Amino acid sequence: MFYWLYEQLSGGGHVPALNLLKYLTFRTAMALFTAQLVVVLMGSRFIRWMQAKQGKGQPIRAEGIQRHVIEKAGTPTMGGVMILAGLLTGALLWSDLSNVYVWAVVIVVAGYGVLGFLDDYAKVTKQTTAGVSGKLRLALEVAIAALAVSLIIAFGQRPPEAPHLLTSVAFPVFKQLLVDLDWFYLVFGAFIIVGAANAVNFTDGLDGLATVPVMVAAAAYGLIAYLVGNFVFANYLQLHFVPGVGEVAVFCGAMIGAGLGFLWYNAPPAKIFMGDTGSLALGGGIGAVAVATRHEIVLAVIGGLFVAETLSVMIQVAWFKRTGRRIFLMAPIHHHFEKLGWSESTIVIRFWIVSIMLALLGLATLKLR
Repeated sequence: MFYWLYEQLSGGGHVPALNLLKYLTFRTAMALFTAQLVVVLMGSRFIRWMQAKQGKGQPIRAEGIQRHVIEKAGTPTMGGVMILAGLLTGALLWSDLSNVYVWAVVIVVAGYGVLGFLDDYAKVTKQTTAGVSGKLRLALEVAIAALAVSLIIAFGQRPPEAPHLLTSVAFPVFKQLLVDLDWFYLVFGAFIIVGAANAVNFTDGLDGLATVPVMVAAAAYGLIAYLVGNFVFANYLQLHFVPGVGEVAVFCGAMIGAGLGFLWYNAPPAKIFMGDTGSLALGGGIGAVAVATRHEIVLAVIGGLFVAETLSVMIQVAWFKRTGRRIFLMAPIHHHFEKLGWSESTIVIRFWIVSIMLALLGLATLKLR
């Protein structure tokens, strides 16, 4: 929105100060600040309103960690509404709204946010941990992701030196390796987005556990978007140049700001949970950014914590069905450490540290060419 004002007014020199809006770094910083401000300002009132509306709050699994039943009972959920309000406000106010990558990511975040809200609403109203049908939710997730990837393929700008870039998978370390999947990339891209959304959903099990790793991943991908969207930097680092994708950095800034604002209320002990409303939207957003920047493979490193949480669930379920025994004391893996006697704050902070280390490792691949 503000970028449109810059285009309309700055050309004739009417408002010289608007020239700041042409700088991607300035708009990214402002998106971060705006998103954080929106979340912080609406936080207390929204939490009180949610407490009044939800009564018993988010249902806690009876077969889960026993202290959670006592300590976390009555805590409201759907805090993702706060996150989405800040994130979308910051992104839409400061982004170039003519950019297809911005709209592709916004569609995923908003669509997954609605799905998560419906899931949370079903859980709260029925006071059960089972929300919307898993098959229905998965089908809708795939449809939303496929729509976003289709927009990128159809309307994204194709660089002359790599005309098939928008349907290709780039591999880290190997600078020339680019595998064109043609329209099968639609399936691959949708898989990345859906997988990222559900991986963050699995991780969101302790106060603040998912919030900081999402911000770390957003910061890493914000830098990646800025670099691959700039021909000079992309050429210097021998990355595949993606015209226009730098605008996604503004969205990543808004995601960081929304996360910071939410962490004010979600830090242990949490006053509100983000719920599926937040975790699905944030995870889907990270996945969509990875697809837009052509750095899908690196997501397995930068989002390695989310991958580990998901794999722990898959391994636990598969092994239990095969042998009737469990590998982990409880899955996802953060609950395994709780069963071992680690305090919640210890698990959360150590997982934050791991997420930072993995993000730095993922960023290192930009120079390993």
